[in-house]
Amino acid sequence: MENPLISILIPFKNTESFLKECLDSVLKQTYSNWELIIIDDGSTDASYSIVKTYAKQDSRIKLLKNPGKGIIEALRYAFSKSGGALITRMDSDDIMQPKKLEVLSTSLLNSGKRHVAIGMVNYFSETGIKAGYKSYETWLNQLTKTGANYSEIYKECVIPSPCWMVYREDLIACNAFNPNRYPEDYDLAFRFYKHQYKCLPCNEVLHDWRDYNTRTSRTHEHYAENHFIGIKLHYFLELDFNKTKTLVIWGAGKKGKKVAKILIDKGIDFEWICDNPKKIGKDIYGVVLKPFDFLKKIENAQSIITVANKGDQNDILHYMTSLDLKPIEDYVFFC
Repeated sequence: MENPLISILIPFKNTESFLKECLDSVLKQTYSNWELIIIDDGSTDASYSIVKTYAKQDSRIKLLKNPGKGIIEALRYAFSKSGGALITRMDSDDIMQPKKLEVLSTSLLNSGKRHVAIGMVNYFSETGIKAGYKSYETWLNQLTKTGANYSEIYKECVIPSPCWMVYREDLIACNAFNPNRYPEDYDLAFRFYKHQYKCLPCNEVLHDWRDYNTRTSRTHEHYAENHFIGIKLHYFLELDFNKTKTLVIWGAGKKGKKVAKILIDKGIDFEWICDNPKKIGKDIYGVVLKPFDFLKKIENAQSIITVANKGDQNDILHYMTSLDLKPIEDYVFFC
């Protein structure tokens, strides 16, 4: 299988301003044995007609309409209509670098199944990239350079949603796009992690990731922070929670309270610590908050850290390292 068929899955909705750049970047790929399964998810602008013009000119582009509604159903339908041995996805407002498919497929073919090929990404915007997105890009690319993506999986989505490639069988094995759980890209990253698919390191920028005010991840309720906390805790409890340890929550802000509430609803006991003198000693949800130094009294702890301040996070990391504690096994950062 020297040049297997690659199926590219793209859902789109009202992205007429960006579709031509996106489709042109696919057509410019150095790797030519691909099919594009592109699904219209109820566009009301000229998006469908733009793609239809491209599909008439190149038979590798297969334009379909989503029989359901939303990005998960669009991806599920696209996958059902695909035939490639290798699968990747992309957003309709982004741009592929010319060697993206070549680099990802070579990496995957050289390594075999149970691997995820990923590439570095570049955020871009006509109005400039905000600090938060630039920070995420830098953090994500540093992980990708060494393939250490899973080491910080509870912080944020560690696999760039529009820049991965896997074997078809591996995607099916981890239930593809079937779960109705948002954010769908983060959920899939957790399932790659659950199945222990190794992330293949890459030091090349393969994808230009567009940011703008009306992109789905900025505006849709499914991508709100409360969903991120829920999905993190769901997989932590399933995959990494050690019931022989004392569970400890660090921080009593919105995220800490969200984690605490979910744990209480599930009947899971925990200790709760913070550094806010106004909260220490207070009873929240029936749990009395204790100062950080209370941790020294716990011999065998597993900590969920919800402290958002970067400086405080670094201090906590140094503290954990000084005690020879290990990430995920002994502590996880939820932000």
